[in-house]
Amino acid sequence: MSGEKRARLKQMLESGEIRLQPLSFPQRELWETTPVPVGDPANHICSVIYVRGSLPAELCRASIQRVVERQSALRITFLPGKDRTLQMVRNTGEANFKVRELAPEQRSDEAIEEIIQEIVLEPFDLMHGPLYRVEMVRRSADELLLVFAVHHSIADGWTLGVFVQDLCAAYVQELMGLSEPMPPVPMTYGAWDAAERAFWTPAEVERCASFWKPKLEGAPRLWSPPASPSHTGPLQRWVTHIPADLTSAVREVVKKTHATLFSALLTVFQITLNKWTKVADVTVGTPFANRNRAGVKETMGYVAGVVPLRGQVKGDQRFVDALREVHESTMDSFANFMPFAELAAAMQDKPASGHNPIFDVRFALQNHPVPDVNLPGMSVKLRMRSTGTARFDLGCEVTEENETLEIVWLSRASLFTHAEVESLNTLYQNVLAEACRSPEDRIANFKS
Repeated sequence: MSGEKRARLKQMLESGEIRLQPLSFPQRELWETTPVPVGDPANHICSVIYVRGSLPAELCRASIQRVVERQSALRITFLPGKDRTLQMVRNTGEANFKVRELAPEQRSDEAIEEIIQEIVLEPFDLMHGPLYRVEMVRRSADELLLVFAVHHSIADGWTLGVFVQDLCAAYVQELMGLSEPMPPVPMTYGAWDAAERAFWTPAEVERCASFWKPKLEGAPRLWSPPASPSHTGPLQRWVTHIPADLTSAVREVVKKTHATLFSALLTVFQITLNKWTKVADVTVGTPFANRNRAGVKETMGYVAGVVPLRGQVKGDQRFVDALREVHESTMDSFANFMPFAELAAAMQDKPASGHNPIFDVRFALQNHPVPDVNLPGMSVKLRMRSTGTARFDLGCEVTEENETLEIVWLSRASLFTHAEVESLNTLYQNVLAEACRSPEDRIANFKS
């Protein structure tokens, strides 16, 4: 940092314009455990709002400004240091908003997808910020997209929904000409962080670690890392669907077994990985919303954690018994959630270069709230994009979509070809079909 910038930072700190805080537990995960550099665009997440109707750009900018004033996470940047990185929380911030008018040749679905990717992957300056951007992409006079891209260090999947909810509320305030700001959030990100820090005493960390150490001891990797791992850039992303009849069938199995859709899909995923890798001892990671504290549901910020889920695939076990076992183990694991950076330290897991600690595969059922988007005089559709980040080699993210289930496969290009991922998807859906058709059958009898 130049002398001029140091002087400016000192002035801002002394005036109270900026506050310095330690990294939160989730932020430490990014800095301490991920094999990807924190500034890599693979750590960006986004949502897209599709709008039909008239949405004036200046009203949109003013609405974003209201949200920035309400949500301190949108005013966070990071100060690197010799020993540790700190959060810099600004008291004020400006709306980071741009408008892009599309030429006729840019209006196809394929071209739009490329533009979204361009917006999402543009690097953020972690020190100077802001660490989010909103771009209005005008497809025609009455059709546009709002792309909200944000760095994972200040946001999680839940945050995407909160932003959209706040933006809609702020827009209504602007339409009504109200001068007063939005009501403050019940709990700021800084207050949540302080509460977490107070809760996770060394004794509490040790208590939870005593649950995890025997549970994860000796967990094998599903594959060996390549000699020269490449973890830069986004994961390959491929979207497919579980058809309506199979979706209905798995929901019926869940109903009859008193399990959850997550447990059923996870059990099938573990069986699939066993068939694919020939490894019976399967550990995957799943996101955990971690929004249990009163008041934090309206807060933007990186709050979510990740939970390791380990299972033993036994060929002589009936699927319904495997499902029951996975369901009980999952509930136990969620009940003993702890910050992943602390868990990795407790396990003393020093993975090979290019590996995430403890596991390399992510499995998720995306069920964080998706807000109803209602804007006066407009037709609005919200798409929550996949929030998988580059810390994993392979990801399977399932989202309920009315009659079907959408699957987003995320994979490391240096490890898996698209054909291999397609083959894995076929295997997963075949195992799911057999499990639904014959849930009382033994897993070894599945022909997939």
